Amino acid sequence: MQQIFDIDCARKVPKYLQIINSVNNSIKLGKLKKGDKILSINELSNEFFLSRDTVQKAYDALEEKGIILPIRGKGFYINRTDVTNQYRILLVFNKISNYKKQIYNAFVSALGSNAIIDLKIFHCNTKIFKELIEENLGEYDYYVIMPHFYEQEADAYKTIAMIPKDQLLVLDKDLCASREKYMAVFQDFQHDIEDALESGLDLFSKYRKLYLVYPKTVPYPYEIVVGFRTFCMQYNFAYKIIHEVTEHTPIEKGEAFVVIEETDLVNAIKICKTQGFETGRDVGLVSYNETPLKAILADGITVISTDHAKMGETAARLILNRSINKIKNPFHLIRRNSL
Repeated sequence: MQQIFDIDCARKVPKYLQIINSVNNSIKLGKLKKGDKILSINELSNEFFLSRDTVQKAYDALEEKGIILPIRGKGFYINRTDVTNQYRILLVFNKISNYKKQIYNAFVSALGSNAIIDLKIFHCNTKIFKELIEENLGEYDYYVIMPHFYEQEADAYKTIAMIPKDQLLVLDKDLCASREKYMAVFQDFQHDIEDALESGLDLFSKYRKLYLVYPKTVPYPYEIVVGFRTFCMQYNFAYKIIHEVTEHTPIEKGEAFVVIEETDLVNAIKICKTQGFETGRDVGLVSYNETPLKAILADGITVISTDHAKMGETAARLILNRSINKIKNPFHLIRRNSL
């Protein structure tokens, strides 16, 4: 029964509403079925140190809606399971970008009328993330999060641990070293870049030195750096990690750049034009994360990218099927003229 009721006295949500939400959520998640017995008023009061009046208020509201039925001398039983079929979902993104919009649009489209979705942004800030989760615990059926943080990652993980595992869905980056069962649609950042670069080995072989432009100002997974280095060492490429491309960054013939931020991509294109270099012949450019613009920018930018729409669709499918699985999202190289 403790798994049915999710009551936290530290929450701002009134405790009688937490009781009501717990019953409704458990019905929607299939934990409670018609005819199942739930805790009595005294049992629930003692279990969570609640006043009898608080529990009575919640049970009266549930009884009024016909969701529970009291049977004299026996207790309280689930009477109706046709509570609203719409899932309430809190979608928590670290930031908004073109590819995050693709994930969001695909997620919303795949869920259709089956869900009401609230989107919140925490700007990679652990404190904001903590406040968002704590203020909304018990208010939603599912919590869909992107765990990218500037700092205090351990504190953020403690906050994530507060979310019931059967209501948690992790997007984009899986939780470090976690063996717990929860839903996830993730990128394997280290092996994804290794495999994608390897699939373009014939193109990279034209260049004598490879650069990864890995920003310091945004918390991109460090596994990207590890995977890039592994590829370069395995195939004996000279390489260097830099943190940005500015108008003063030296670029020479025979070099190829893997860039994450679009600002760095644009600056690299500008430098090539200024110096008369032809991308794809003199200098190679590869950009992270596919967007429609990259298909036409500078006659086509080669991209390594996960399938963002697929990520959103898969996440929605996990929720609709109530399937607690972890799924690696597809990642691939898109060949265009810049490499």
